[in-house]
Amino acid sequence: MSPESLTERERTVLQAVVESYIHSAEPAGSRKIVQQFDLDVSPATVRNTMSDLEAKGLLTHPHTSAGRMPTDLAYRYYVDRLMDWRDLTARQEEEIHRELVGSEPASELEVLVRRAAKVLGLLTGELGLSVGPILAAAVLLHLDLVPIDSDKALLVLTLESGVVRTVYVDIPTALPAASLRSVATVLNERLAGSTLREIHRTLSERLRDVQLPDGSATELMNIFVQSGPDIFEWAVKDDDLHLGSMAVLVGQPEFSSGERLRQIVELTERRDLLASVLGGRSLARGTQITIGEEHGEPELADLTIITATYEVGHVEGVVGVIGPTRMPYEKVVALVDCTSSLVSRLTRT
Repeated sequence: MSPESLTERERTVLQAVVESYIHSAEPAGSRKIVQQFDLDVSPATVRNTMSDLEAKGLLTHPHTSAGRMPTDLAYRYYVDRLMDWRDLTARQEEEIHRELVGSEPASELEVLVRRAAKVLGLLTGELGLSVGPILAAAVLLHLDLVPIDSDKALLVLTLESGVVRTVYVDIPTALPAASLRSVATVLNERLAGSTLREIHRTLSERLRDVQLPDGSATELMNIFVQSGPDIFEWAVKDDDLHLGSMAVLVGQPEFSSGERLRQIVELTERRDLLASVLGGRSLARGTQITIGEEHGEPELADLTIITATYEVGHVEGVVGVIGPTRMPYEKVVALVDCTSSLVSRLTRT
C-alpha cells in the first residue's frame, strides 16, 4: 500500500490505533484514541476514519468489541511508513555490551552468538534467536591435524574470516606425529585458498592422486578421500540456530492460553522450519522485519520475526527475535540493530 492511498488523518489514526494496541493488547475505541493521543477531532470523526481504515484492510475488530485492532497489513504500513527508527542511548548500548561480554569475554564466536540470543530475549521480552555465520563462502587459510587419542584426531581450520573451526576425524589407529604432519602438509597444499563450499564439493577429487611416504599417512589420507563430504558437511549446512529462553513469552497475553503456549513450544522444536525461514536473511544485509502471513508458513502466521545481520570477516550471521505481531517495533528494532553491531565489533577485538 502506497503512502498516497491514506489521507493524513487516516495515517494519524492508524498510528494511534497501532501504538495503543501494542501498549495495551486491547482493541482501541474512538473515544480512547482521542483522549490518549490528544487528537484535535471528535470521537465521531475518529470512528468514521476507523471504519474507512477497516474497509481498506488495515483495521479489524473482535465481534464482542467496538474497538479496532491492527491487521498484519497495518503493522507493515506502520513499520514502513510511520515508525520512528531510533538509536539506543549510550547507556543502553553499554548495558547490551556488558551482557554480551558477561563476567569474562567470550573466547569463541559460538559462545558470543549464543549469548546474543539470550540477551535479546531478556531485553525485548520476545524469544531471542541467533544464527551462526554461514561459512560455506569462507576461504580456508590453513589447517592443522592434532592427535587427541588412539582413534581420533582434531582437524583445526583457520578461515579468512578470522573464524577457527574444529572437526573430529576418526582414525584407524594411533598415528606417528610425522604421518599427521605429512597429511596436513598435503591438505594445506591442495585445499588452502578455496572456500569451504568448494572443498566440500571437490575434496575427494583433489586428493585421489596423492603419494605419501608411509602406510600410516596413506591410510589417513584415504579417510579424507572416502569421507571428505561428510567431514565438511557442517560447512554447507545452515542450521547453527540458537534460541533464548521461552520463559520471557509466558507473560504476554497472546500466550496466556495453554494451547497457544504449546504451539509456540512446538515451533521452537521445529528447528528445520526456523532454520529454513531464517536461512536467507544473512544474505540480505541490514534489518529485516517479516510479519504474519509474510513468512509463508502457517506456524508463523501470527508472529513477527525481526533480525539484523552481523559480520565476521567476509561472512555474516543473524541475530533477532520472534514474537507476536503485537510487538513494540521501535524498541525491538533498536535493540536488535545494536546487538548485531556489537557482535560484529566484538568479533574483531
